[in-house]
Amino acid sequence: MAGILFTGDGFVYLIQYLYEQHRKDLGLVLVAGTSGLSRRINKPEVHRPGLSLTGYLKGYVGTRILVMGKQEIEFLRGLDSKVRKERLGAILTSSTPAVIVAKGGLPSKELIEICEKKGVPLFQASSNATNLLSRLTFLLLEEFCPSVTLHGSLVEVFGVGVLIQGESSVGKSETALGLIERGHRLISDDVVRIKKKEGAYLIGSGPELTRHLMEIRGIGIINVAHLYGAVCVRPDKEIDLVVKLEEWDDQHFYDRVGLDEKFIDVLGVSIPYHLLPVKPGRDVVLLLETTALNHRLKNMGYHSAKEFNAKLLEAIAQRQKTGSVRETR
Repeated sequence: MAGILFTGDGFVYLIQYLYEQHRKDLGLVLVAGTSGLSRRINKPEVHRPGLSLTGYLKGYVGTRILVMGKQEIEFLRGLDSKVRKERLGAILTSSTPAVIVAKGGLPSKELIEICEKKGVPLFQASSNATNLLSRLTFLLLEEFCPSVTLHGSLVEVFGVGVLIQGESSVGKSETALGLIERGHRLISDDVVRIKKKEGAYLIGSGPELTRHLMEIRGIGIINVAHLYGAVCVRPDKEIDLVVKLEEWDDQHFYDRVGLDEKFIDVLGVSIPYHLLPVKPGRDVVLLLETTALNHRLKNMGYHSAKEFNAKLLEAIAQRQKTGSVRETR
């Protein structure tokens, strides 16, 4: 994707990408500094220069996108041309990603010249400064969210986001298709992009190229939205549960009670994890629906396995008590 570079340290976000992807939404027009479109955005932060335009630069950070509103432009216009150049030259550094002049302000000749000379992209926007700050901050926070791409199928089952994983040809897509046929919804098949939001929860989505598409061996590529209707798909969903399908192994001990709860770590977030063995005769779709419903019950405070265990311990204690009474007689 143009504007994003991938290195050994992760992705590098460029002004070029912000401009190409969001110029229509933000109403951006490039005025000067075309040579600087390859500048990096290192922080998801946007600010207005404010006090720094008066020459007070203590604590000033020059690595953020600058937004100039009508007030900043009018303040600069009231300065002498020489002073204006000095003030602008001080705040526009080699690490400044870009300058955006909000609606209602016209960039001065000095601002255009300095941006052109230093290779700092200068834009005009159709939004006012306050609106522009909030929208840019939201966009950058979205782009800078920690993310990972995992192999699997993401579906929504009874409102629960279930990530189905497993080895190739174990039946992930077929299981997801069975769930869709029962009225549940597909988010993504085969490739799931996961973002960590607000440092607390995970949102899964699919690549735009394969959105709503599934690959079924023996049939090929199908469009779920066209076959089953738009109600059976959605663009993204919070991931609540991870279920791994595996071929049944007689040598493996599978949990039969459910007291031993397992979790998997994804981007530092612990997600409930279930291992589901698959073999002929097992209705995997029904089992997944049951797993999702049981997860909802647990969130509501009702844990079937723990309740059964409590009743069992109570029955054992009662029997031991009865046996002790008989022995004393």
